[in-house]
Amino acid sequence: MICGWDNNIDKLTLNLEDIGPSLFHIGNGGDIKKEEVKEMEDKKQLQSEKMSEQEASYFELQAYWGVTKHMGGLKATRELIELSHINKGKYVLVVGCGVGTTPCYLAKRYGCRVVGVDLSERMIDRSNKRAKRAGVNDRVEFRVADARNLPFEDDLFDVVFCESVNAFVEDKQRAASEYVRVIKPGGYVGLNECIWIKAPPPELVEYISRIMGAEFPTCNNSWKELLEYSGLRAIVARIYKVGVIGQWINEVRQTDFLDFLRAWYRFLFLLIKSSDCRRFSKEALDMPKSIFGLFKYFGYGIYVGRK
Repeated sequence: MICGWDNNIDKLTLNLEDIGPSLFHIGNGGDIKKEEVKEMEDKKQLQSEKMSEQEASYFELQAYWGVTKHMGGLKATRELIELSHINKGKYVLVVGCGVGTTPCYLAKRYGCRVVGVDLSERMIDRSNKRAKRAGVNDRVEFRVADARNLPFEDDLFDVVFCESVNAFVEDKQRAASEYVRVIKPGGYVGLNECIWIKAPPPELVEYISRIMGAEFPTCNNSWKELLEYSGLRAIVARIYKVGVIGQWINEVRQTDFLDFLRAWYRFLFLLIKSSDCRRFSKEALDMPKSIFGLFKYFGYGIYVGRK
């Protein structure tokens, strides 16, 4: 067993009530018709997004809000891109693509072909809309898939790229083996994953597990060992501490401002309409005192290995 892992983890799920009408839109005064069309699309989307009678995870809520994030933000993404040798002509698989931010960034900034996969159909729907808005839907493809059973042939991609994904995967070794299987010889697997850089109080670990369903290793070598045991070589591992302000700045830099505002509106709207969302928020606010020292214990690592 890789050091630092505990396979017993409780996951919080929610039953959310039907979501009613629309998002507001923020016009720019210069393209009213375009914004009106966007508002109509958002209204139709919200009216069709019925989250009742199903269990929605922490990530399904993020998909509804339309924003996903990872430690280090855009700065960490760029570092992982560099270490994974991504450039024009490369074929990249982004596992746990969320709402499509990184795949669209890769296609637009680096001109590579990208496939993004995620367990959530709602995430994939938002990703496709993002690719269309960004004008990269001819270079980006999205599909629903499980990291532990990727629907691709062997030796297909140049890079597998993951940001804050594997902490939420129960069978991490199986997922890592899948990443290695689908990359070409000489290809790279790049991970950005959270870690405890210092042994945290037990109540803090329990809180993160209960609210997010995440399992972060207590040994800094765990993610590196995961790649080694999967058969990768020349592994680079870089550990970073983060601060509240620095993390917030990096997240804002990676998020479109209008997306950021719309996400907050969706959250407030859901908070008003859904008793289960209010219950989740109440539980999330029931924090241990040690949460205020979270960043004394918490950080992330960049890990890249070659096949």
